[in-house]
Amino acid sequence: MPAGVMIPARNMPSMIGVNGNVGGFGSSSGLTLGQPNMMEGQLHHLDMTQNTSEGDMARIRDEEFDSTNTKSGSENQDGASGDDQDPRPKKKRYHRHTQHQIQEMEAFFKECPHPDDKQRKELSRELGLEPLQVKFWFQNKRTQMKTQHERHENTQLRTENEKLRADNMRYREALSNASCPNCGGPTALGEMSFDEHHLRLENARLREEIDRISAIAAKYVGKPVVNYPLISASMPPRPLDLGVGNFGGQPGIGGEIYGAGELLRSISAPTEADKPMIIELAVAAMEELIRMAQMDEPLWMSSLDGTNAVLNEDEYVRIFPRGIGPKPAGFKCEASRESAVVIMNHINLVEYLMDVNQWSTLFSGIVSRALTLEVLSTGVAGNYNGALQVMTAEFQLPTPLVPTRESYYVRYCKQHADGTWAVVDVSLDNLRPSPSARCRRRPSGCLIQEMPNGYSKVTWVEHVEVDDRGVHNLYKQLVSSGHAFGATRWVATLDRQCERLASAMATNIPAGEVGVIINQEGRKSMMKLAERMVISFCAGVSASTAHTWTTLSGTGADDVRVMTRKSVDDPGRPPGIVLSAATSFWIPVPPRRVFDFLRDENTRNEWDILSNGGVVQEMAHIANGRETGNCVSLLRVNSANSSQSNMLILQESCTDQTASFVIYAPVDIVAMNVVLNGGDPDYVALLPSGFAILPDGTAAHGGGMEESAGGSLLTVAFQILVDSVPTAKLSLGSVATVNNLIACTVERIKASLSCESA
Repeated sequence: MPAGVMIPARNMPSMIGVNGNVGGFGSSSGLTLGQPNMMEGQLHHLDMTQNTSEGDMARIRDEEFDSTNTKSGSENQDGASGDDQDPRPKKKRYHRHTQHQIQEMEAFFKECPHPDDKQRKELSRELGLEPLQVKFWFQNKRTQMKTQHERHENTQLRTENEKLRADNMRYREALSNASCPNCGGPTALGEMSFDEHHLRLENARLREEIDRISAIAAKYVGKPVVNYPLISASMPPRPLDLGVGNFGGQPGIGGEIYGAGELLRSISAPTEADKPMIIELAVAAMEELIRMAQMDEPLWMSSLDGTNAVLNEDEYVRIFPRGIGPKPAGFKCEASRESAVVIMNHINLVEYLMDVNQWSTLFSGIVSRALTLEVLSTGVAGNYNGALQVMTAEFQLPTPLVPTRESYYVRYCKQHADGTWAVVDVSLDNLRPSPSARCRRRPSGCLIQEMPNGYSKVTWVEHVEVDDRGVHNLYKQLVSSGHAFGATRWVATLDRQCERLASAMATNIPAGEVGVIINQEGRKSMMKLAERMVISFCAGVSASTAHTWTTLSGTGADDVRVMTRKSVDDPGRPPGIVLSAATSFWIPVPPRRVFDFLRDENTRNEWDILSNGGVVQEMAHIANGRETGNCVSLLRVNSANSSQSNMLILQESCTDQTASFVIYAPVDIVAMNVVLNGGDPDYVALLPSGFAILPDGTAAHGGGMEESAGGSLLTVAFQILVDSVPTAKLSLGSVATVNNLIACTVERIKASLSCESA
């Protein structure tokens, strides 16, 4: 039954007992105001005059009370007072109480309406009455007060009944005249839930916006845009092709063909006029993503080694002729697809993807910066179904030698009929053309399917067009193979991070193993601190547009890049001037062996100059998944020089098939004790250093992290506080010291690994 429609109750029984057995004071009606079934025909049964026994009592009481004041008497039958024990029949006598007696009993009644035997005897002695007279007076007084209350309540209920009857009639009239917003016909009562009604209204609104898109297109192009279905293999390119305009320094790509170039060139940011285009593009991208994720040959072909799916670009253009327009000149296509089962509930995974802060934290090795510019829809029914966000993000590789990829796009989330969720991104660069743009995202994202036991199956599609001419020769092979920014890296990172989150929430930690932190709050605080350390490292080592790197030494492959940052009022970083230095180089050792060498505390003194030859010992650790190399450790450096205090190092090592990291930072002993006891880790100052290890992309199967997977691309990075005064000027001596430090570290690593591999 629709909300607001009320059906009158029929044959409602009276709420008062027919034998006069009424309840306690003020509880006779038994009704609750505002009940939805309190309709017409119900309340007239509550007329107190229809209750015979109570009507008689009321009439008797009216005779007993004094007409000049409150008439109050007690009916004293023969022998009741104890004075007359004559067995002869006598007439009933009525005893009128004095004004003083009435006032005293009235005052006592206000304090105690139900006096006990002792109180009645005391009152009768004070007033010169018999205890039974007092008893009968109080009984009559209680009955009188109850009758007055019921009459007042009856009046209120009658008024409420009339009000509800009027509301009922008004709602019925409004519903009888309602029409369906979709078809214009009359509505059928009782057939639509609230959520369905809300979705129908949302659907009608979206249809209106799409009609408005058609009108805009017809105005500027000269012919209407074809409505749904938005994607069809047999349809020619649409007139409103969002790929037209001046993009990437290539003027007139499609703009003069369709005549819409001037319209799109004039758009610089999302406005009300842009929103219909954004919505239509998002809906089309969602349909394309689903088909890209589910189709196989001839759209996706197996690679030569049979390990990867390669996109057939000719087939793609045939199946999806519209979208964001043709590929700009000079751009390369990178398309990949990967599937995995991850240990995260599908609803939680959707929430991570749709929250820009959680998303950028989850993929901190890939996303250097991200921002939600505008939320066009928050979704319906209390979740992200239908959520639409305009975003900007910068995607990175952990090295200064590969430029980051900036993208301006819309993210759309939708729940499908079979319980599958999908989240898709598609570029909006054509709404804000920029000659400096070097990357655009065709429909990319993931399908998420619920699995038993809190797992989810994720199918990821990554499809971008990019100008990669700024990539250093060292990384050309890795980037061109699609493994640097492809779906495999996204899925591998997601899988590893889901394991990390699961271990952070684990409660069944075995207490037998030495060094394992079992304190739940301490584990969470230490992992949160390590997470911030990793994010800081990754953001400070890439070639982001937010950084300005300066090359120090020569023109070789081992060039050291340096930059400075001022730290002021940042509780997570010591105040002063921070010097960041990084270099990347190739080494003919498989990534897995490099990772194991760098994370092992027993071989640390072979490359760590800052440990000064001391013995490094692991004090505590937290395992982060099934891979033994994934863990957070607390290390102690026992210096060979007894005059130096011992130093603590927080380290996180993590690896998957696409990348590995060993990141560490010196930490204060007092601060770490607070963290290990569950204290807030945000106020622990950190300057992370460490290593990013990537495959070189030369292995036949794509260059994973396996033992036999070719060589490694190793990035070494340091962050060092060179002056504790933020306003101080950087000295050349500090730069030279850091340059020497990083050069010596690189030489030690090369020497140790070459001896090991010899």
